[in-house]
This record gives sequence, structure tokens and C-alpha cells, in this order.
Amino acid sequence: MRPDTPAGWPQAPALEPRPGPQDLSIDGLGDGWSDQLLFQVVAALKPGARMVLRRIADLGGAASYDDVQQYFADHLTYPIPTSRIGGTLTSIKAVQRRIAPDSTGPLLQRDERARLYRIDDALVPGLTRAFAMADARPDLLRGSAPSP
Repeated sequence: MRPDTPAGWPQAPALEPRPGPQDLSIDGLGDGWSDQLLFQVVAALKPGARMVLRRIADLGGAASYDDVQQYFADHLTYPIPTSRIGGTLTSIKAVQRRIAPDSTGPLLQRDERARLYRIDDALVPGLTRAFAMADARPDLLRGSAPSP
């Protein structure tokens, strides 16, 4: 039996709908990518790979291998040993192969000779929006990682 709410009590405020991936754009950013697809890749990454990709995006889409390696070796809350950075970066490519259509271009481009990692300029704003959604909805992410 449900108790009746007293007549003098105010009505509870309506719940705001939670944002979700469906709120992100499906419009193309270039090379077959959209905000929704970028979020799907971000959500499927393990926490370490997600943090590394976010770091490169936060740096404007380009970083040297040594910069990434050093940043995470000394990270206070989420250190990644220098011996594991290469595998972490490789896992980004593996998730892209599993999630994204074959027609998409590479999310993270690697120049092994120069030891540089780059994200296409057109994708950086989309990744920023995908990471904002990830911050708003950590329940949709694989595993969990602390905020950067």
C-alpha cells in the first residue's frame, strides 16, 4: 500500500534528462568520423588508453612519444610505466579497427621515425566533445579512470 503525499507538500521538480551519446552529432567531421563515432571509440578504450588519447587531444592533437611517456611516468594519480606506453597507444588502433567502419581514416597517426603522434585537426574538437560526454556519463565507459 502506497502512502498518499500530503496536499501541502510541493511537487518534486521534474528530472532533467541525462545527456547521452545520442545527443552528439552524427554529422561528418572528416575521414568518416562523427562525434558519436568518436565517443564510441573513447568509451571502448581501456582507462589508460583513454587517458593517453585525451592527453594528446588536450595538447592540440600532437605530441611526441617522449612527452607522452614522461607525462604518464610521472603522473600522480594514474602512472603508466614507460615500458607500457607503446602498447597503450597500439590499443587505440585496435579499438578503432573493432568499432569504426573500415572507411574511417586513422584516429591517431604515428610517425615512428620522428616519434610523433598526431590527431587530425578536424577531429580534435570532436574528441573534446566526446571526452566532455565521457566526463558527464562515466557509466558508459569501459572501466574507470580518474579525471586528468
